[in-house]
Amino acid sequence: MLATLVAADTTEPAIPVHVLTEDGLSETVEALGEGAGRWVAANGFKAAAGSHLIVPEASGAPGAVLFGLGKADDPARSPFLPGKLATVLPPGLYRLATFEGDLAAAVTAFALGGYRFERYVKPREAVPRLVVPSTVDIRQVDRIARAVHMVRDLINTPANDLGPADLAAAIRAVADRHGAAVTEIVGDDLLDANFPLIHAVGAGSERAPRLLDVTWGDERDPKVTLVGKGVVFDTGGLDIKSDTGMLLMKKDMGGAANVLGLAQMVMEAGLRVRLRVIVPIVENAISGRAFRPGDVYRSRKGLTVEIGNTDAEGRLILADALALADEEAPDLLVDMATLTGAARVALGPDLPPVYTRDDDFAAALAEAGRAVHDPLWRMPLWPAYDSLLASKVADLNNVATGGFAGSITAALFLGRFVQAARTWMHADIFGWTPSAKPGKPDGGEAQVIRALYAVMQHRYG
Repeated sequence: MLATLVAADTTEPAIPVHVLTEDGLSETVEALGEGAGRWVAANGFKAAAGSHLIVPEASGAPGAVLFGLGKADDPARSPFLPGKLATVLPPGLYRLATFEGDLAAAVTAFALGGYRFERYVKPREAVPRLVVPSTVDIRQVDRIARAVHMVRDLINTPANDLGPADLAAAIRAVADRHGAAVTEIVGDDLLDANFPLIHAVGAGSERAPRLLDVTWGDERDPKVTLVGKGVVFDTGGLDIKSDTGMLLMKKDMGGAANVLGLAQMVMEAGLRVRLRVIVPIVENAISGRAFRPGDVYRSRKGLTVEIGNTDAEGRLILADALALADEEAPDLLVDMATLTGAARVALGPDLPPVYTRDDDFAAALAEAGRAVHDPLWRMPLWPAYDSLLASKVADLNNVATGGFAGSITAALFLGRFVQAARTWMHADIFGWTPSAKPGKPDGGEAQVIRALYAVMQHRYG
């Protein structure tokens, strides 16, 4: 259980928190007494969105907290706004005494907002804690929050401490906790096992590439397979990135981190699935062994791929991994990757595009995203753009000609390697919050997995 969450049956005294709109301020302050009214007036508190005020007791100790939601009819207000409490309150135990709105979202936002990446700094000695109301499933909130915290920790860890072997160890640790089986293929063994694209991308690094294959659950249950891009650092290869373009490339394993977080939630919840997690892990480095523009490789599926740009390496390693996943025709096949800058140009950092051929699944995912406040947006697998991936010397190129529709053409490339799965979904995530928001500190971020978990709970719970 997260240290920031406390069960409703606690006997420890808790400071009441009143979460209110501008219209509800006067009634709440009147109930708190005349002294509280004078304190609120003296501090000019108006319940503006995201504002807070600690109301002291006569002894000077905190007696109550007021937290503003702004205008009652504000359509732009996020249900995660109360998550800001985790960053502004002093250490102590608090309870929600007055609240209107999505209570589960507020508690989840508090749990997510309390995250800090403390691997390289002195950890905090104490944090604000929240009593979770009995109407909110504390186990569910805790399960989701711990998974998101793990995803953030992995993405935030720099590549010197999270190389291919380290990421593999993190995956093994989660698998071992849940009794899952793990297969790992390393270095030149990838060629013997027919993963030529994974080997080619990782060949330039002194840290050997590898493929992790995790299985869990009853073979008789529906097969759900998660594939995550595990590029621990991306220089761009011989088509080298600029200094600014390379600065955040420790996060290029964000797809791997996210599918691991989703897998952890699925296993902890005991969903009735035969879960498989496939993660190709490489470092896209520069050396005399690095793959080159113009090289041609035969993929696991048998399709030949011309390398138009070595900085489009993520789709190459995913191609081999997706081909492996597709061989057993899973009921649901999901891949996640920090794949294209084009997705960020189109939709920004907070709204990842998702691609699927399954309209019913797309509708269910969109509904779940809205319900749990995990934003995403369906983009089209526009078949007319498939020709942009043509090559004169191979079956296809790893980048499109003309520079148009970069996220769509990347998804179309991946789609060439998925034919048998009943439902396939690709998420082109950013995996990063550039500017802190309630419930979302700046840094590594989990995206789409809370929505996917909600869909999977409904289907396989």
